Amino acid sequence: MIGIRFSDYVPDSSKRGSFEELLKIFLQLLTITAGDVAEALNWMNQIDQKYDFTDNSYGIGDFIQELKDKNYLQENEIDKSLIITLKSEQAIRKQSLEEIFGKLKKGFRGNHRTSYSGLGDEPTSERREYYFGDLMEQIDMTDSIKNSQINHGIDEFQLTENDLEVEERDFKSLTSTVLMIDISHSMILYGEDRITPAKKVAMALSELITTKYPKDTLDIIVFGNDAWPIAIKDLPYLEVGPYHTNTVAGIDLAIDILKKRKTTNKQIFMITDGKPTCLKEGVKYYKNSFGLDKKIMNKTLDMAAWSRRLGIPITTYMIARDPYLQQFVREFTKTNNGRAFYSNITGLGDFVFEDYIRNRRKRLK
Repeated sequence: MIGIRFSDYVPDSSKRGSFEELLKIFLQLLTITAGDVAEALNWMNQIDQKYDFTDNSYGIGDFIQELKDKNYLQENEIDKSLIITLKSEQAIRKQSLEEIFGKLKKGFRGNHRTSYSGLGDEPTSERREYYFGDLMEQIDMTDSIKNSQINHGIDEFQLTENDLEVEERDFKSLTSTVLMIDISHSMILYGEDRITPAKKVAMALSELITTKYPKDTLDIIVFGNDAWPIAIKDLPYLEVGPYHTNTVAGIDLAIDILKKRKTTNKQIFMITDGKPTCLKEGVKYYKNSFGLDKKIMNKTLDMAAWSRRLGIPITTYMIARDPYLQQFVREFTKTNNGRAFYSNITGLGDFVFEDYIRNRRKRLK
């Protein structure tokens, strides 16, 4: 009989409690606990007691020992506490990439393609006549010599400009991106953990760029009362602080970084959940947590306009849906001529990755 048979789902018990399955959970907990191994393992024990992940043949103690044996954990030389290794940091980034980018990965080819033809690394099967300015390495010598013999005969060899045939190439852009992450206190307020998905997106994006777009650049900065750059390896340990939101400082630092990049395409991605609430004036901070302060708003809009004049679009990812905040973001986006997405904490990765790969804003020199 032809058709579809439905039956009860029976999970694969052979994978239950295996090192690979426990490792996935452990890496997730490390992200949430900002790399605190002791806290993550304590949660592992509590989860195991509640859901019986392990059995008598393989327990959490065996899992911890295997983490050490496989170089995911090592002892701190000072206090002998367990800390994660570079291998664990890379594993967290890879897992974030798989989690966020899995849906898009099947059709991914690993470069920024455009509808333009031009100089690039990727030859195509198409051929065309030579134009002044084409590079020597683009000339297909075999076909060019063939054209010469057809056009002039084989008795006296001569190769003219009209005989030359050029190998067409796809244009592939290089992009410099600065990812801004809001680490103000509001990222963990109101019962929602917003910093963890922001960290996952940053780790996944960094893994994507370093492995698939090696010629692109990604700089990551965090902003609270001030703004400062962080290294990719520091992302698992990122935590929010008792900070306000100094968006101006973040954009200012992002622009300074991008001005030093030699690439044509430059962009800023900003992940935030709230309004700007802070400015730094000399050595003092001007703060207002209770509303959209005109002084702070106007300075933030000035930065958006400056970025637009420099040709740097800002894409804002709002992890909040308050109408008055969205109104400010719309004004900010209009001033910069950028884009804005309003996302919940589970859909943030899809927005960031689809926008990065689509890479619609091409500026060619």
